Amino acid sequence: MKKIYFGVLFTLVSLFTSAQEFSPWSVDLGAGIHRLGSTISAGRSSSILGQGNFGVRYMFNERFGVRLDLGYNSFSESAGSPFKSNYYRASIEGVVNVGNILHFDSWTERFNVLGHAGIGAASLNVTEPVENGGDFMIPISFGLTPQYKLSERIGLFLDFSSFIHFGQDDNVDGGANTAVRESNISFFNTSIGVNIALGKNKKLADFSKEVTEEMVFDSELDALKERLAKAEKEITILKAKDASPSKELIMTELDARYIRKDEANKYASVVTGSNVDFIRNLLNSGYINVYFDTNKADIQEGSLNSVNYLKQFMIDNPTMNAELIGYADETGKETTNIALSQSRAKKVFDVLVAAGIKPSRLSYFGGGEDKSVTKEARQLARKVTFKLK
Repeated sequence: MKKIYFGVLFTLVSLFTSAQEFSPWSVDLGAGIHRLGSTISAGRSSSILGQGNFGVRYMFNERFGVRLDLGYNSFSESAGSPFKSNYYRASIEGVVNVGNILHFDSWTERFNVLGHAGIGAASLNVTEPVENGGDFMIPISFGLTPQYKLSERIGLFLDFSSFIHFGQDDNVDGGANTAVRESNISFFNTSIGVNIALGKNKKLADFSKEVTEEMVFDSELDALKERLAKAEKEITILKAKDASPSKELIMTELDARYIRKDEANKYASVVTGSNVDFIRNLLNSGYINVYFDTNKADIQEGSLNSVNYLKQFMIDNPTMNAELIGYADETGKETTNIALSQSRAKKVFDVLVAAGIKPSRLSYFGGGEDKSVTKEARQLARKVTFKLK
């Protein structure tokens, strides 16, 4: 059952947490240099400056997404006859968060790498020496994008991309493309730029940790620890507020009146009337109880002294009888709580009988849920109290 529960929980977290943890939308702005491949005539070369790109990206989750990428390249001569041309491109690309797949978050929170590849449409427009009217072609792009996290919203990137073109008739200088292959590695782009998250979350998906089943368990564990710490703090406050004197002072006074100071767990040989009244009042007032763990009927080790106090008191006062009342916290069903509270009272009864107290001097029953204790202090509800008669 637990495996099914956490499996369902993990699936739900995987589907819905991403939208809550980061913004799926972002824009990529970059500019830089390019280097031509085989699409320039012999004896000519082009300057490396003049390229930029703008992308709108949507990430489905921490690993995968898509991007609409718009690109521009400007070519002009650096050697040979003068020429000028402009290149325009629009592509649809798939994006893969390589850093999340390879678990970069295990060693860094700042560096990441994206991979991308896609297909689109492009036009090469030669303006000098002669206008070509535009050469339409189909580009296939692929590349890698190392990133550095500047803030939750902004990342700095360095992109390396290659472009293979199908159906390219003209070179960038206006000459005919005489390559015998149907495709050419036309040019390489190197860009530097920024990724900016959009939307209300304003947190890049690129640096968001992927939600794993282990993280779900850790999150649950952290939540339980936080609740326990809060409950323990409130229990301490309740003890200081409601117990007068405090339990520590009571136990110190009880040891001073009823136990030899030099021999722990050894009772004094002389019991005075004042001691009897004092201890009976403590027991009947609920200052000394026996406590239990959740859904358990085994006495907590720290509560064995409370059983010993009652045992020794009944030995020293053979005319007194004791009623044992068990309780449970509010977390279970009513019928379950009644049965559990009775089992706890029976456990204390059995221990006292085994210690030499006659069964006829003892009675026990289950009180069910202790409604006097709040949910935040439920640890104090799992107990057995005493009533001396």
